[in-house]
Amino acid sequence: MDEKTRLIRAGNAPGALAKTVGPPIQRGSTVLLPNAAALYDYGQVTYGRQGLAAQAALQEALAELEDGAGVALYPSGLAALSGALLAVLKAGDEVLVVDNVYVPTRRFCEQVLKRFGVGVSYFDPRQAPEALVGQASPATRLILMESPGSLTLEMQDVGRIAELAKGRGILTACDNTWGAGLLFKPLHHGVDLSIQALTKYVGGHSDAFMGSAAARDPAMVRTLNEGVLHLGWSVSPEDAYLMLRGLRTLPARLEAQGKSALRIAQWLSGRPEIAAVLHPALAADPDHELWKRDFTGAASLFTIALRPAAPAAVDAFLDALELFGLGFSWGGYESLAISCDPQLRSRRFPRDYGGPLVRLHVGLEDADDLIADLRRALAAYSAA
Repeated sequence: MDEKTRLIRAGNAPGALAKTVGPPIQRGSTVLLPNAAALYDYGQVTYGRQGLAAQAALQEALAELEDGAGVALYPSGLAALSGALLAVLKAGDEVLVVDNVYVPTRRFCEQVLKRFGVGVSYFDPRQAPEALVGQASPATRLILMESPGSLTLEMQDVGRIAELAKGRGILTACDNTWGAGLLFKPLHHGVDLSIQALTKYVGGHSDAFMGSAAARDPAMVRTLNEGVLHLGWSVSPEDAYLMLRGLRTLPARLEAQGKSALRIAQWLSGRPEIAAVLHPALAADPDHELWKRDFTGAASLFTIALRPAAPAAVDAFLDALELFGLGFSWGGYESLAISCDPQLRSRRFPRDYGGPLVRLHVGLEDADDLIADLRRALAAYSAA
């Protein structure tokens, strides 16, 4: 053969790979099939976009975490939420969405779902399950929950809502990013779809995007994965490997961060500059009993309501922070803070939280150092 041909054929993948603790990272769009009959055998992977070794290993591990029959992977957390909704909704359906839902999910519902003929209504996150399901119309196809909400931390009685919805043939989905599939398992409580932004806790290092949706019903798993296929989404093998790597240390990280966050939340509860601390693991929180019943631990994300002051004082608080970075994410090893009030303007059921809201994500830094950082910021707030 000519040298050009020999160079193309040389260095093919080995027939057998050395066994390592993690899966191989296979980079490939084309999948070489063994014979002509296999070209249209849709029971196997025929194209790299469907995922290879690293993606399959991550799906298997997440199914174990969620106690599901299978998991669909998406290129971001928002893609997981939007993709799961698109997989089960059609024109003429209606979806009931919790009012404290992740703001990008709300934008998707308002600007995409409605445009394609799906009705969207919102419910108060603390509405009684019986009243919530009772307001569903014959067209209601899905109830979307987020418990606790990632800004204001209200919770829903997920199990009761799922039970009542099932009795009326309504699907339920839960954004479980705060619970990370570890502290809370929606599928155990009868929820049809457990959705996560893996970008947050599972990844754990703020360096990769991904989302997942898990289900116990194999038919639902197929529906989710068919939706991914039809929309042309894929996740890279490198990112899948990073997520799998993060998953291995998820319990240790979440336990350490949750303990530090609870200690800091308790300290903040006693500060005169604080009107309220929104954290369901605190005994004084309105949803504490619900959290205590359903969750096995607390995550690292919570919100504080500062005593009323001008917006400039909130900026002074944030600008005085040195260890808490200012950024729109959470779940990683580093501590973060944002102001929340601009994101609450679209709420249908506004609530008085006692003052301007600042959300804190507690990383793996020493808790005493973080408390010292917050003490300086509170002094700047008072001075402003």
